[in-house]
Amino acid sequence: MKADPRLTLARADLASSDLEGVVRAKRFAEPKRMCVTTPFVALRRAAEAGAEQLDQVLFGEAFDVLENDGDFAWGQAARDSYVGWVDASALDKNEEAPTHWVTALRTYAFAEPSIKSRALGPLSLNALVRITQTQGELAHAVGAGWIAAAHLAPIGTGFAEPAATAERFVGTPYLWGGRDSVGVDCSGLVQQALYAAGHACPRDSDLQAQLGAAIAFEDLARGDLVFWRGHVGMMLDEARLVHANAWHMAVATEPLAEATARISSRGGGDPTGFRRVGL
Repeated sequence: MKADPRLTLARADLASSDLEGVVRAKRFAEPKRMCVTTPFVALRRAAEAGAEQLDQVLFGEAFDVLENDGDFAWGQAARDSYVGWVDASALDKNEEAPTHWVTALRTYAFAEPSIKSRALGPLSLNALVRITQTQGELAHAVGAGWIAAAHLAPIGTGFAEPAATAERFVGTPYLWGGRDSVGVDCSGLVQQALYAAGHACPRDSDLQAQLGAAIAFEDLARGDLVFWRGHVGMMLDEARLVHANAWHMAVATEPLAEATARISSRGGGDPTGFRRVGL
């Protein structure tokens, strides 16, 4: 089977050493694990600031660098395996594992253990942090600052229902390749909702269409996924869905029938499938 270039750290001239014997490349090298130290960084198709954003890597998430090209680094996001170029200035060495993750939709980190000090961020839902100490209601995250402890949970805890998480994004602007709390696309919304439930999730809708099990239209229920060509939404009940879409240019809720009629009228066709993800 041909390797998916979106998820394979390989080009004709260079590939990850763990792919030697699996793919062809002129040279193989060992990736260097780094960590995102900004609220998020765009993962782009090319090493250019104006190149298409394919994905985002959030604060504290690991990024395996295989090549540096001036201001950009080429590698693979550890969390969803997406390959692309990121701004190298957003990366630093990844020496210690995170202890907590952000459970608020977004939260600020403060330079000092005071909410009156300089604010940094915001950090978005599912960002990863390493907490070293607490002082009152604030917790210190390495490389970020002091965060409201109520907005954090230890790794492996604090999971939320996916549909409830997706609803929290309602009104968030639509952004191609986005998956942070300030801008998301359709598959980014689904990915964030499933991450918050402790479920692994690929980045693109065609890959998400392989999650869980196929179900019939008449069996749709809260949390189920609905797919069109190049689009995905999540059901809130048997009749309504929430999705990030370019019609509203935002995350919106609406009747599935209404969304289907509009998408079909604009050349998008009827839904291609319905999936239930077991959590």
